[in-house]
Amino acid sequence: MPEGHTIHRAARLQAAALGSGPIAVASPQGRFSEGARLLDGSTLEGIEAVGKHLFYHWDRRPILHIHLGLFGRFSTFAGEAAPEPSPNARLTMAGDATIHLSGPTICELLDPLQVEQVKERLGPDPLDRDADSDAFVDALSRRSIPIGAALLDQSVVAGIGNVYRAELLFLEGIHPDRPAHSTSESERRRLWARAVELMQVGEGLGRIVTMDPRDVGAGSHRAIPKRARLYVYKRSFEPCRRCGTEITSWDVGGRRIWACVACQPS
Repeated sequence: MPEGHTIHRAARLQAAALGSGPIAVASPQGRFSEGARLLDGSTLEGIEAVGKHLFYHWDRRPILHIHLGLFGRFSTFAGEAAPEPSPNARLTMAGDATIHLSGPTICELLDPLQVEQVKERLGPDPLDRDADSDAFVDALSRRSIPIGAALLDQSVVAGIGNVYRAELLFLEGIHPDRPAHSTSESERRRLWARAVELMQVGEGLGRIVTMDPRDVGAGSHRAIPKRARLYVYKRSFEPCRRCGTEITSWDVGGRRIWACVACQPS
């Protein structure tokens, strides 16, 4: 499932690509035909990303809410004639560029009150410059579940997924099985600060890179080779990049997690 950096990047790039003119909206698959009819020909005023959710705001029209889920995917065609959409395309939007959407978990129209209700279920978003970091710190302090599970709870923090949670816990030296409330306030604040830093890097690059460039002799995050971008994620049985201990993995919160038990002692 795309993590928050991907969603924020999509909002930024799609808004620029579609432009400010009327947008032709259609649903080749037919499952969003009525919604597409209501939006067709309207002007897009902006795209808002909150965690893993996208909200498309139109001129005096309902708000389009998209959550990609596990299988959703955007295809963007700019500066050239777009190909015919797949029959499975839930939604197409055509302005200065053309965007095809297939396989989303959610594609629906909401009124402003319903949008607020969705947002109220979400924790603070590290990519929101106005996010309340205290809400994140307080939420973790009240949870007895493993910190590795708490970081996947979108009501605790919006946008973090399986890759970022493993990498953040490694970088802060926190064992994934530790009860969330057993972490100190300073540990929780460092987790938040690290999430902000690394998700901003991911949004800018369009990929998750958590490696410190200095650890691999690179001049920037962009220059880090693909095989060296992450510390622990999906590196079972490989040596820790910092201490050489074998990386282990197990399930936390219903998802696989990777860690170095030497760098992240229990």
